[in-house]
Order: sequence, then structure tokens, then C-alpha cells
Amino acid sequence: MKKIFAIVLALCLMISMVFALAETDLEYIQAKGKLVVGITDFEPMDYKDENGEWIGFDADVARAFAESLGVEIEFTEIDWDNKILELNGKTIDCVWNGMTLTDEVLSSMECSNAYANNAQVIVLPKDKAADYADVESMSALNFAVEAGSAGEAEVNNLGYNAVAVSNQAATLMEVAAGTSDAAVIDALMAAAMVGEGTGYENLTYTFALNSEEYGVGFRKGSDLAETLNAFLKTAYEDGSLLEIAEKYGVQAAIIAQ
Repeated sequence: MKKIFAIVLALCLMISMVFALAETDLEYIQAKGKLVVGITDFEPMDYKDENGEWIGFDADVARAFAESLGVEIEFTEIDWDNKILELNGKTIDCVWNGMTLTDEVLSSMECSNAYANNAQVIVLPKDKAADYADVESMSALNFAVEAGSAGEAEVNNLGYNAVAVSNQAATLMEVAAGTSDAAVIDALMAAAMVGEGTGYENLTYTFALNSEEYGVGFRKGSDLAETLNAFLKTAYEDGSLLEIAEKYGVQAAIIAQ
């Protein structure tokens, strides 16, 4: 009996040592010296400037966060539909790309507090918008949506026809080319990329299908979510978060931290 007790005690001690030696996510990031951020091409949150550098509200805040951790940053374009697999496989360390805090996201990731408001809006050719005054009138339209996005979920909930493409920018190309009748994308993106003075002057966006909030996703159980919450709170209070938001015209969407 004493021998069995000794074996059990030894096993318990070994397990305790394993857990004691296990890295937290923050320690893992700092040990490798780099934060790998999963993104898509999504103006005004993450997009490339004329020099090929990633900029945008999310990109700039992510860069400041990485600096606060004392690590470098690397932006990696991902297939949005595979974001959870990428995160759990450690090919990326977080998803920071105007990500809607859906039930799926909240159950699969360790998420930061919400930092911005958003909605899913319908984008149509400007000369056809008057023909579609409400959601019901759009039932026969073919929609372009980003695979795995909140926009795709909204169209599926309506039971309307949808073609899933790689990212939200591609949905606008579909509508502009006439291969899809309409698109459903984030309101913040629509405000930046559609209408007068943009690359899609012949398109417009109409009413919102929902209201939602953005957050950043880390691996389940990661301590980086709370670390980011503390960073966002400080950045909001010292004005630097709103300064970045004003740079990209999204200050009205920012949530107080």
C-alpha cells in the first residue's frame, strides 16, 4: 500500500513539474521574439500601402502592441475560413482583422474585449440601389460573401444565394464585374472602399443587416487576451488609440475601454 502511495505521489509531483515548466502564451511569444498576426486584405483595418507595407487601424495598433511586448511583428494573410485552424496550429498567434465576436469565435478563441462597433451592409451597383428598398426585395439576388465571415452568416440566415470568395475585397470585385448582384461586407470597409472618391465609385452600400463588435482572437486559454485588454485600456486613456483611429477615419466606431 505504501509503495502504491509513493508511486501516486511521484506521478503527482511529475505532473506538477510539467505544468510549472509549461510556457504561457505570452512567454512563448516573447521567447521566439515575434507576434504573428493573421489578417486579410481589409481596408481600413489591414491593407498595403504603396510600398507594400501593411497599414490600417488594426495593423497599426497590433504593431504598437507587439512593441509593448518587446517583440517584432509579422503579418500573414490567411484564408479567413481557416482562421481557427491556423491559430491552433500555431502558424499564427492571433487573428486581428476586424473580426466579429460571433458565438463561434467566442467559443473557439480567447478573445479580447470589444474595441470597435460594426455592422454588415449590402453593397450594390449605384444605378440599381433604388430597385431594392428592403431585404425582402433582394431575395432573388446572387450575393458575394467572404468565406467564413459574418457577412456569409447573415446571407445564409436569410436563405439567399451566396458565392463564397477568399476575402471581402474580392466580393467588391465580383459586384463591380457583374458576376454577383450584390455583396455583404463590413460597414467600416464599405465606408472606406465604396462610393465617390474610391476605386468603386459605381457602387454604393445600403442598410445594415445587423450590429456587431470587433475583437482580437488568441488561442483558447491564452493570457495574451488580458494582456491586450490592459494595453487597449492604456492606449484609450492616453489618447493614442483614438489618434490611430482618426488616421483611418474609424474614430466613431471605437468603443471606450
